[in-house]
Amino acid sequence: MTRIRSPKFQAKVMNADDAAAFIKNGDNIGVSGFTGAGYPKVLPGALADRIKAAQARGEEFRVGLYTGASTAPELDGVLAETGGLSYRTPYQSDPYMRNAINKGISDYNDIHLSHSGPQVRQGFHGPLGVAIVEVTAITEDGDLIPSSSIGNNNVYLDCAERIILEVNSWQSTGLEGMHDLYYGTQLPPNNVPIPITSPGDRIGQTTLRVNPDKVVAVVETDDADRNTPFKPLDEDSMAIAGYFLDFLKNEVKQGRIPKSLLPLQSGVGNIANAVLAGLLHSDLENLTSYTEVIQDGMVDLIDSGKLKVASATAFSLSPEYAVKMNDHAAEYRKSIVLRPQEISNNPEPIRRMGVISCNGLIEADIYGNVNSTHIMGTKMQNGIGGSGDFTRNAFISCFVTPSVAKDGDISCIVPMVSHHDHTEHDVMVVITEQGLADVRHLAPRKRARVIIENCAHPDYKDALLDYVDRAEKASALHTPHLLREALSWHARFVETGTMKA
Repeated sequence: MTRIRSPKFQAKVMNADDAAAFIKNGDNIGVSGFTGAGYPKVLPGALADRIKAAQARGEEFRVGLYTGASTAPELDGVLAETGGLSYRTPYQSDPYMRNAINKGISDYNDIHLSHSGPQVRQGFHGPLGVAIVEVTAITEDGDLIPSSSIGNNNVYLDCAERIILEVNSWQSTGLEGMHDLYYGTQLPPNNVPIPITSPGDRIGQTTLRVNPDKVVAVVETDDADRNTPFKPLDEDSMAIAGYFLDFLKNEVKQGRIPKSLLPLQSGVGNIANAVLAGLLHSDLENLTSYTEVIQDGMVDLIDSGKLKVASATAFSLSPEYAVKMNDHAAEYRKSIVLRPQEISNNPEPIRRMGVISCNGLIEADIYGNVNSTHIMGTKMQNGIGGSGDFTRNAFISCFVTPSVAKDGDISCIVPMVSHHDHTEHDVMVVITEQGLADVRHLAPRKRARVIIENCAHPDYKDALLDYVDRAEKASALHTPHLLREALSWHARFVETGTMKA
C-alpha cells in the first residue's frame, strides 16, 4: 500500500534530482532532523551534486541550512563537504560541518533550540525559501504523519515558500498517533500559556499541517536513520550514574522532591545513557521524563515499567534499538509523546513542572561555570543544543562529565572555563567519577573548594587548590582569580599537550 494516500500529492512524486532543481542559489533551507532521526535522506545528496555542478561551471551556489538539531553525514556531511553552506543553525555534530565552521567557510549561529523556531517565525534569519521534511506517510486529506523526529518541522512547513517532502517507508507506520502537534503557540503579544501540566499531556493533533499549494515535490525513499551505537558502560560512567542516583535519593529523603522524583531531562550521549541505565537498576519507580530525545536507556526504563511516560521531540537510538522501536512503535506510543521542539524545550513548562536536568559538558570551572561548546575557547565542537533551555529553567540542574579527557592530559575541572555557556547562577550540581558537588547553597569561595575536593581528578587537585589559595591571598574579592594564570591552564595544553605541571 502506498504511503502517499492523497491523489494531489501523488501527482507531485518525482526523483530527488528533479526535486533538487527547485532549490536556488541563496535559498535558506529548513530541513527535518534531530539527533540523527527523521532527516531527509536523498534530497541532500542531490542538492550537493547540484552545488558541485554549479561550482564546476564557475558559478556560485551557496545556501543556508536550518535544522532541528544535529542530523547525519548524508545531510550535514555531504553539504558541508561542498563548501556550499553559507550559514548553519542551530546545532550540529558532523566533523565536516565542524571543519567548515571553524575554517570560516560556513557562518554558524549557535542558538538555544527553544529560540530557533520563534526566530524563524520572526524572519530574523531571513526568508525561508525551502522546507525539506521527512514524513512517514501522507493521509488521504493531505495531512503529514511525522517520522522519528519533529524538531522544527512545523515551523519550517509554516514559513517556507516551497516545500519538498520525503516519504520514507523505512519509518514504522506504528508511529502514527505518537506525535502531539500543538498549533497554539504564537509570537508575542499574542502568545498564550501552553496547557501542559504533566509530561504525558496531549494538547494537539497527531499530524502536521501543510499547505498543498506550497508542496512542489514529493520524493520516496526507504533509507534508514543513521543511528550511532552507544559505548559499553565503563567504570567512570557507572560511578557518575551512582553519584547522581544517590543525590536523587537524598533529595527524596530530605523531602525536597517526591519518591517518584520530578520529570527527568537527559542530554544526549554515552554518560547520559549510563545515568538512565543506573535508574533501571535502582528502586525508583513511577518515573516520568520531559526531555529532548528518547535514548536506549529510556526505552529500557519503559520496558521495565519504571518509566510511565516520556515526552521528547526525537529519538536518539542505537541501530539495535531503532529496529526495536520500528517493530514495536504501536506499543511504545502509549508511553511516548513526540512534540515540536518549541514545546519540548519551552522554558515555561520546564520551570512549572520542576524538571530535573542532566547534561554533559566540555569543562567546568571551580565556581560552577560550564563550557559546553568550545575547545580551548575558540574551536566549535557541536553547539549548546537544548542544554541551556533546560539548565536555566530546571528545578535542579545537573552536569555530568569525566574529570579528565585526552587520557588524563586535560582536566575537565579548571580555574576558569575558556568559554561560558552556562553561568554559575544556573549550575547547581556537578558530577564526575570522583564525586558530586552540590553548590546550590554556597558562596563562590566555598563553592570552589567543594568542586575541587569532590570532582577534580587527583592529578590536578593539588594544583587547583594551590591556585585557590594564592588567588584568595592576592585579593579580597567575592570570586578570587589570578586571571593570567587561569588562562595559562589552557595555554599550557596548547604548548605542551598536557595541563599537568
